Amino acid sequence: MSSKEKLFDEFPPVSTREWMDKITSDLKGADFNRKLVWKTSEGFEVMPFYRQEDIGNLKYIDSLPGEFPYLRGRRTENNTWKVRQNIKVTDFGSSNRKALDILMKGIDSIGFYITDPETITRENIGLLLKGISPEDIELNFLSDGKAKELTGFFLEFIDKANAGIQNISGAIEADPLSRLMLNGTLCIPVEKGLDYLADVAKMVLHLPRFRAIHLNASSFGNAGADIVQELAFGLAMGAEYVSQLNDRDVKPDDAASKIRFSFGTGSSYFQEIAKLRAARLLWSAIMNSYLPGMTEPAKMEIHCVTSRWNKTVFDPYVNILRTQTEAMSAILGGTDSLTVEPFDIVFRQPDEFSERIARNQQLILREESYFDKVADPSAGSYYIENLTALIAENAWKLFLEVEENGGFLESLKKGFVQGKIRESASGRLSDVAKRKITLLGTNLYPVQDEPLPKGAVPEKLLTEANPPQEIIVEPVSLYRAPEIFEKLRMSVLKAGRKPVVFLLSTGNHVMRKARAQFSLNFFACAGYHIIDGSGFETADEGVASAMKSKADITVICSSDEEYETIVPGIFSKLNGKTIIVVAGNPPCINDLKSIGIKHFISVRSDIIETLGIFNRLLGIES
Repeated sequence: MSSKEKLFDEFPPVSTREWMDKITSDLKGADFNRKLVWKTSEGFEVMPFYRQEDIGNLKYIDSLPGEFPYLRGRRTENNTWKVRQNIKVTDFGSSNRKALDILMKGIDSIGFYITDPETITRENIGLLLKGISPEDIELNFLSDGKAKELTGFFLEFIDKANAGIQNISGAIEADPLSRLMLNGTLCIPVEKGLDYLADVAKMVLHLPRFRAIHLNASSFGNAGADIVQELAFGLAMGAEYVSQLNDRDVKPDDAASKIRFSFGTGSSYFQEIAKLRAARLLWSAIMNSYLPGMTEPAKMEIHCVTSRWNKTVFDPYVNILRTQTEAMSAILGGTDSLTVEPFDIVFRQPDEFSERIARNQQLILREESYFDKVADPSAGSYYIENLTALIAENAWKLFLEVEENGGFLESLKKGFVQGKIRESASGRLSDVAKRKITLLGTNLYPVQDEPLPKGAVPEKLLTEANPPQEIIVEPVSLYRAPEIFEKLRMSVLKAGRKPVVFLLSTGNHVMRKARAQFSLNFFACAGYHIIDGSGFETADEGVASAMKSKADITVICSSDEEYETIVPGIFSKLNGKTIIVVAGNPPCINDLKSIGIKHFISVRSDIIETLGIFNRLLGIES
């Protein structure tokens, strides 16, 4: 074939108009927007197809990896990232042994979470890092206090190790603004806390790859914020840190070099990829306003951690599927390091098995799926490029609102940030309750008669707010979306008697099967035991089986047309012996109510409210 001959030249180009005409024809009069345009939780309208013309007006579309404004990332030849695992430090010796063990299993970043600041001593830090080469591994430290002492002991350690400062990477993970937001207060006045942070930052200025601030933007998502809010508030917090440190004699370029952004990664696969690309673009714009023409400070370092907002207690192995897609989003979006949390972290202390699975999830993506080979693999995708632009545009608008309110700290004091998160969280929680957002195994297709996972304690699974005595700002509460369903199931477990639901399916074979499946899913969400009658040729057969089952609840499953004739007879025979429920919202609903039927379930039902009513009728305290 001639080098000038176009591939597929025999196929004529198809215009957007022709595509639309074909789609309109196939829809046969149905509304295009209602049928094919998808609206995200952020309010974006996502088209069913995109074409090259859709990215023609996007800025920076031709930028390359490693080039300002870093939309496509900082790396130019590959997509390498650091695989991180966290270690909870209660005993320094055993934590050191665990660190040395996991370093032989593919980990190249460790997070040491020191539970008791009073144990931070020169000897303990030396014991914790014994045998670890600080030049070969990223080392991160988090403690609820004594950050200066911790930093000093770490600097002594690397000095004794004769390590080259150019190769030291990691962070002292201070983040007073996040702590203020979540707790409503700090252990010292806010200004003093920022003074302390500036001192820590100055201590590590000579380490070019070591950070003093680990900005936990993931907290926004885990409190119910959407992607735009997480990005906008995270950037606003970053700008606040740069401004506050600048007031404390840390120049903006130095301040920026000491900040690492930590974003949560949720289940919105493509949006999460686009979020990280948009984050780098917007941070470069913010830093360019501080330091016009300087490109190095505009490079954003990103850590990602899998979200806890969507993680479930019941059917917990599904969490592995969730974290796997979340890890893929983070890596394809260009994260610099990643923590995949173990699937059981929300309900018990992870064990060796769950930690190994979490490690291997990343290692498979790197060693077997080659996710580390191509820089910004999503570039040029008409869909993702448009998502990136949409997220960036909307996050920038919200960021400017925060700035007009006086910046992140002032917006927090005024309740602006909390109000936005509360509004988003309420909407998302409503969508979970209505099953518009699916949580497999929790609000859809729950496992029948599933016990609590081993090691889980019911009283410790639900988030409880513990407001401090002296609140400076309204605290933002972290929670998991599945909690509203788990609370119902916990109530049933604690009651000691599992309610029994009998599905009385009769009549039209298609409708009875569909409504029986719906009803099974509905009541199983509360952990009830379901007896599926598998269908009866006559209503009398169904009634006989229902009476024999001695079920607490009997659900009649049939077609709308048949309910008017069969329900009265069933009701007269079972009334008083079981709670009778009709599956559906039939036209004859008022007639059925007039004979005494009180309970109906359908896709319009508020499942949480409805199941709560049944719990109360059965004497179960929700």
